[in-house]
Amino acid sequence: MIRRYGEPVKRGQRYTRRAGVYAVLLQGDHILVTHQAAPTPEFQLPGGGIDKGEQPIAALHREVFEETGWKIAVIRRLGAFRRFTYMPEYDLWAEKVCSVYLARPVRRLGPPSEAGHTAAWLPVEEGLSLLGNEGDRGMLASLLR
Repeated sequence: MIRRYGEPVKRGQRYTRRAGVYAVLLQGDHILVTHQAAPTPEFQLPGGGIDKGEQPIAALHREVFEETGWKIAVIRRLGAFRRFTYMPEYDLWAEKVCSVYLARPVRRLGPPSEAGHTAAWLPVEEGLSLLGNEGDRGMLASLLR
């Protein structure tokens, strides 16, 4: 059973399952995150949806690069969580199944290419409170235990 975080499921609402991959990018006592400006400004673990026919690790590299501008080295899978949410950018009610990996930032290749995203370094302890969704915070907390 995958742990669920966030809003409760809305009765009668149909959700589309959307698989995604995300990274906890540790370097010393800091983590590399993305700040997404819209629809709600928030810090997030970099990552996102897996495109049709795409392998999860390839999607992780692509998403992290798009949202942070960094090349990464994947270390291991940390776990997964689900959240049920409305995604205004897709006009979609989604059951997001989020697989989270521990990875290491290797090299900054440039600025984020995805509009509205900015790379940011946060002290790990601040990440526990500043990450915008409960699932991201939960995965970071479980790593630090």
